[in-house]
Amino acid sequence: MKQEIVVADDVVCVVRKYRNAKCARIIFSPEGAVTLSLPRHVSYERGKQLLENRLEWIREKRKVLRESPKRFLFRGSLEEYRERKEEAHIAIEKLVEYFQKVYGVRCAKVSIRNQKTRFGSCSRNGTLSFHYRLLFLPKHLREYVIVHEICHLLEFNHSSKFWQLVGKTFPDYPLLRRELRLL
Repeated sequence: MKQEIVVADDVVCVVRKYRNAKCARIIFSPEGAVTLSLPRHVSYERGKQLLENRLEWIREKRKVLRESPKRFLFRGSLEEYRERKEEAHIAIEKLVEYFQKVYGVRCAKVSIRNQKTRFGSCSRNGTLSFHYRLLFLPKHLREYVIVHEICHLLEFNHSSKFWQLVGKTFPDYPLLRRELRLL
C-alpha cells in the first residue's frame, strides 16, 4: 500500500506500509526523493506528522544529497559489481577473519552483494553481507563496518552492550558513524 503526501510546497513524500516493518523509516534516493516506510498499524496521518516534525532535517538531507558529486552507497551497475565482487570478497574476507579472532566469534558465511541501502548486515543465522562498494571506502571506515557487523554476532541489536563491543576496537565509533552517514 502506498500513498503520496504533500508535507510542504517543496517536499512531497511517498508513504509505503509494510507488514514486517517494526518502525518508521525515512529513505532518500540519491536524487533526493523522499519515501517514508511505515508499519501497517501506523496511520498515514501519524506518518504525515512524523514528516512534518522532521521537515527541516529532510530539507537539509536533500540539500546534502544534491550537492554530493558521488555517493558511495548506491546500487552500482551490474557490470561494475561483477568486475569488483571477487576483489571485494578477498579484501573483506581477510578483515572478517582477523576481527573474528579479535572477538572470538565465527560467522556462518560472508556474502558480497550489490545492496541498495546498507554497507553491511548480519542475519540471524550468522551470515555477514557486505556491499561490494565497501572496497572503495577509506580503510578505517571499511574496518568499522566489518567490526559493527561482527559485533552483531554477539549482540543482535544496538543496545549499550553492543556499542561497548564496537568500542573495544573503535572507541571513536560515534565519529565514524557520522562520517559514514555523510558519504
